[in-house]
Amino acid sequence: MMELDSKAKVQEEVIDLRQYFAILNKYKFKIFFFALLVAIFAGIVAMKMTPVYKATATLLIEAEQAQAVNFQEIMGLDSGRKEYYLTQFEILKSRAIAKKVIETLNLMDQAEFNKPPSALASFKASIKENLPFLPKKQTANVNESDLAEQKMQRFLQVFASRLSISPVRKTQLVNISFEAEDAKLAAAVANAVGEVYIESHMTAKMGVTQKAAGWLNERLSDLRIRLDESEDKLQAYREQENLIDVEGLLGLVTKELEQTAQQFVVARNDKNKLESIMRVINEYGRNDLERLESIPAITSHSVIQDVKREVVSAERRVSELSQIYGFKHPKMIAAKAELETVRSNLSKQVYSLVTGIEKEVKTSQANVTALQQELQLLRVQYQRITGKENDYRKLKREVQTNRNLFDTFLSRSKETEITSDFNAVVARFTDRAFTPFAPIKPKKSLIVALAFVASFGLAVVLAFVIEALNDTFKSSVDIENKLSQRMLGLFPLVTLKKNETLHQHYFFEEGGRKFAESVRTLRTSFVLTQLDKGSKVIEVTSTLPGEGKTTTSTNLAFSLAQVEKTILIDADMRKPSICKRFNIPLYHPGLTNLISGTEQLEDCIYFDDKSGLTVMPCGQLPSNPLELLLSPKFAEVLAQLKESYDRIIIDTPPVHSVSDALVIAQQSDAVIYVVKSDDTRIGAAQAGIGKLIDINANIAGVVLSQVDTK
Repeated sequence: MMELDSKAKVQEEVIDLRQYFAILNKYKFKIFFFALLVAIFAGIVAMKMTPVYKATATLLIEAEQAQAVNFQEIMGLDSGRKEYYLTQFEILKSRAIAKKVIETLNLMDQAEFNKPPSALASFKASIKENLPFLPKKQTANVNESDLAEQKMQRFLQVFASRLSISPVRKTQLVNISFEAEDAKLAAAVANAVGEVYIESHMTAKMGVTQKAAGWLNERLSDLRIRLDESEDKLQAYREQENLIDVEGLLGLVTKELEQTAQQFVVARNDKNKLESIMRVINEYGRNDLERLESIPAITSHSVIQDVKREVVSAERRVSELSQIYGFKHPKMIAAKAELETVRSNLSKQVYSLVTGIEKEVKTSQANVTALQQELQLLRVQYQRITGKENDYRKLKREVQTNRNLFDTFLSRSKETEITSDFNAVVARFTDRAFTPFAPIKPKKSLIVALAFVASFGLAVVLAFVIEALNDTFKSSVDIENKLSQRMLGLFPLVTLKKNETLHQHYFFEEGGRKFAESVRTLRTSFVLTQLDKGSKVIEVTSTLPGEGKTTTSTNLAFSLAQVEKTILIDADMRKPSICKRFNIPLYHPGLTNLISGTEQLEDCIYFDDKSGLTVMPCGQLPSNPLELLLSPKFAEVLAQLKESYDRIIIDTPPVHSVSDALVIAQQSDAVIYVVKSDDTRIGAAQAGIGKLIDINANIAGVVLSQVDTK
């Protein structure tokens, strides 16, 4: 089920191009004539338009302006940047330039700019004045100068709308264009804009230069005084402090301070080392020779090492002699005496070294103290000299700054004086505007072509909109989708002359073959759908009058009469038309007479010789048609006719007009509903079908009448 639903949705979303082409084909002549009419009107309007001429002058804006000498300009415009050119373009479009051009050429007195208001503007003004509810302009008390300024501002807006400034891409060129109805005036204005622009730049440059020169001269006198004062202060400070070479003196003190600091560090390290040795000696004791000998500072001493080598040599000799001689041998005694002498010498050397270390400690302490005092004195001296140097540098820096400023302003002042009378132009003409020969607008052929294309497109859109808003039936698809009913057939639209009606027996004429074939198709479709139902009584109705229900019932009766015994009954007791169609006299008795019992069946029928159809007209018009149809006699009449006829075709009033069709539908075996193509509203037809469904009527199907098969 899900797959079927999705397929159905896809089919509904498919664009039917044939339908769009059918809409275009339907409205093609209207679309074409509408576009043609608009194009003709546009051509007439274009022919009456005043031609407008456009003149263009070309300026070259200098990126690097010519200079008599290579000095920097006073005006602060960086011509190397992109913003410089954009600024120049805006200056060309400025109100100041425009106002100067207007005054130079006296444009406000030109006839082109003093035309009377157009008819449309006058009409609008008159409407605003005559309609009291529209707001009126408050006329304030203004003087002549204000009025002149307001007039100038309005004129400037008109001038700006006609002026166009367009730079040439990737160049320094700019085009100045002006549009006017007078070709000579257009060229004059374009040239005047360039000339005024160049002149205004030169005037502005001269004013800035003169103003800068005056300002520079004023500043020079102040700077000269400041420079003299700063130089006097520097000289007074030198004399006060007896300064000749501050930087050399500071360097000497700095070097001496560094050397003293290094000596102090070395002396302090030596003192610390000696003090640590003395702490070990004091800890071991001065009499403990063995422990003193273990101290690295003593052991590593060269004298101690030499004495120790002698002790070792004497001990080795004693050891060697002891193995040969006895203890009392002279050599043995001499060797031991030598050993004792050497050891005694070692003790003396150790004690002497300890005493020397004590002296070195005292000497180093005195040396460290002396170096520390000297270092402190040097630091004080360094700080004093540094302070003098800072003051000296401040004064010297102030002198240098004042001198630089003075030199700069003096140089700039001289440059300004030299270049003040030289005015290099910011731009120059490469091409002056000439009087144009042909107007640029209106482009009449283009206006006509655009009007035709635009109106053609608008007409196409309107055709689709009208067709989309047209909620009528156009094809069998609309019948099946909108009414959910079977499509039994369709009757083609028969083209008739003005005030001409369709012939009653058009079904049998030579020219009505196509129409007759559609009627036979309807007959076949109806018979095939009602084979198993045996529908004898057939009601033909519609939504509203004029949809072709009588034509459908008559021609369906013609076609059925060719194969079966058929009777056509006119049950429209309010506006009967069968009598007129078959040329039956109005006084001929019919259905109303038969129901009321005033006439017999034989007197109420009429036999059409050409078609072989039996016709029962409406008869005398009753005052209560609905009551007659609701009476049991109407059902008895239908039962009587069923015995004599195979098919009974009943032409009834429309469903929306009266309830007669609903009453007859309850007595009918099948109902054929007629819908007029491109006329019957979908909602109305749905409501009519709904009424029949509510009374359980057997709707056999729908006939679409008057279909334009072309």
